[in-house]
Amino acid sequence: MQSNTKLKKGLTCWFTGLSGSGKTTVTFALAKKIQEKYPNIKIEILDGDEIRENLCKDLSFSKEDRMINIQRIAFLAGKISKHGVLVLVPVIAPYQEARDKARALSENFCEIYVKASIEEVTKRDVKGLYKKALSGEIKNFTGISDPYEEPKNPDLIINTEKETLDESVEKVLNFLSTNSYLNL
Repeated sequence: MQSNTKLKKGLTCWFTGLSGSGKTTVTFALAKKIQEKYPNIKIEILDGDEIRENLCKDLSFSKEDRMINIQRIAFLAGKISKHGVLVLVPVIAPYQEARDKARALSENFCEIYVKASIEEVTKRDVKGLYKKALSGEIKNFTGISDPYEEPKNPDLIINTEKETLDESVEKVLNFLSTNSYLNL
């Protein structure tokens, strides 16, 4: 990397929250902003939906399979981040135990809680999943028929119910800079 402005060390940046909270939206906006300003920074996005579709099709939505899904994603993120890459992982990861295990699989890891109330995400219902879950069409749906355990000690909380997308992205950038992951 030729620029003085760079990623100081590889990092897995784990975005957790309910479906529809804005994890993927914030992640892609963050990646775009970093790449526009600092094109030499290597970024990889491991989107939970894409990983489940391409790497974890064999898994159900039982607690056990969700734990395996998170372990696979975390293992991959840890391997990639070891090579000086900023790995952004927007994934529900509803269980604290799974997120703790994910943290252990990366040398550098931060957990960002993308907070939005169940009322707000049900209102947004971007994919129509809450409507299906509430009618019983979808079983084991996080926040409806399956629990979401709010992070006990996230490294950062962004509240997409109260912040604009730009404000959330700026909070993450400031966190990365303040904690010496990015030399901005």
